[in-house]
Amino acid sequence: MVKVPDESCAQTNERTGNECTGADGASAGVPVRVDSLKYDGRLHRSWPARLVRRAGPLLVVEGVFAIAVRHGLLGTIAAGTRSTEYYWTDRWYSIFRFREPAGQLRNYYCNINRPAEFDGSALTFVDLDIDVLVSPDFTYEVLDEEEFKTHAAQFGYTDEVLRRVAEAREELIGLIEARSFPFDGAF
Repeated sequence: MVKVPDESCAQTNERTGNECTGADGASAGVPVRVDSLKYDGRLHRSWPARLVRRAGPLLVVEGVFAIAVRHGLLGTIAAGTRSTEYYWTDRWYSIFRFREPAGQLRNYYCNINRPAEFDGSALTFVDLDIDVLVSPDFTYEVLDEEEFKTHAAQFGYTDEVLRRVAEAREELIGLIEARSFPFDGAF
């Protein structure tokens, strides 16, 4: 069972800029850099965020889109859109919850990836191509399965990686369908 973070930590940081402490004593509210890598180690994307909670293997970071971004599947993401991102150091996926500038849920976007690594200032994960797009009504679509097949052959994904990706896909779908954390809106 995942320990659900206390939202007051993030609210305190947003208003005052003060640091707060996560359940395991780790400092929260500090700037971090999120780096998404491809399987061969190349940097795919990088963005700034703030660590708002750390509870065991769970790391929650928040970011705000400074400018509008055009995305092939998501359309235009407005400036001011807030991204709450859930990473685990022991799970093969991450979950992003996007909220419009006015606060309403825009969508969830789930990445299948190797477990995140965190060194105190950089959060890094290896993107394994398959994504799951979740609408506010909790309908979902699995994306990029052809890209996964191409990269599996190109980069020589191991049998363990193939197995873990399949397990992560099924676990994510189970969480979505059950509306379990973080699809329950708790944080």
